[in-house]
Amino acid sequence: MTEVMDWKQKLASAIRSQFMRPRSFAGWLVGWEMALRSSNRKRNVWAVELLGVEPTDRVLEIGFGPGIAIRELSRRAPQGLVCGVEHSEVMVRQARRRNRAAVRAGRVDLRCSSAEHLPAFEEPFDKFLTVNNMGMWREPGERLVEFRTLMRPRGRIAIVSQPRCPGATAETTVAAGHGIAARLIEAGFIRIRSEMLALKPPVVCVIGEVS
Repeated sequence: MTEVMDWKQKLASAIRSQFMRPRSFAGWLVGWEMALRSSNRKRNVWAVELLGVEPTDRVLEIGFGPGIAIRELSRRAPQGLVCGVEHSEVMVRQARRRNRAAVRAGRVDLRCSSAEHLPAFEEPFDKFLTVNNMGMWREPGERLVEFRTLMRPRGRIAIVSQPRCPGATAETTVAAGHGIAARLIEAGFIRIRSEMLALKPPVVCVIGEVS
């Protein structure tokens, strides 16, 4: 019995690690599963709508996964630029393929990197998005301060979280939202507000602005 439990725990750990950083063929399958899952699509489209992207905006997404939100962002900023940073090479390739037309047109720029090691960008951004990625950052408070310096005045940031811990409830989501809001305030963002999406568990999107 103990050996069976150890095997199950190892399998669960391996699956979780693939969702955090997809790798190899298994990671490619994980990416397609994320892209096809209706709740994931709904969550990403909802977050993009809340961000209020304008046609000429420059937008940055951290941790874009299979590129679902990237596609929605590029549709809303046809005269702008959508950039993305993702630490999984497998997801970068998949997202580029999903957004190939916009990539070829120079309207989407996707790079393999991380929140801790952002590439150099030529101009600041109007909008900033991250979905279920903040929990992977080292020193998230420092990251948010850095992100604010990359944004234009009156720029808007949206941080989305859908808790995935065992037994997560609406209360878990609310607590996550409070924590994100506190970090945004500490990092110097203003006009903080939160929105909820009724999935299981619920999703919270915390929005802040640059003065």
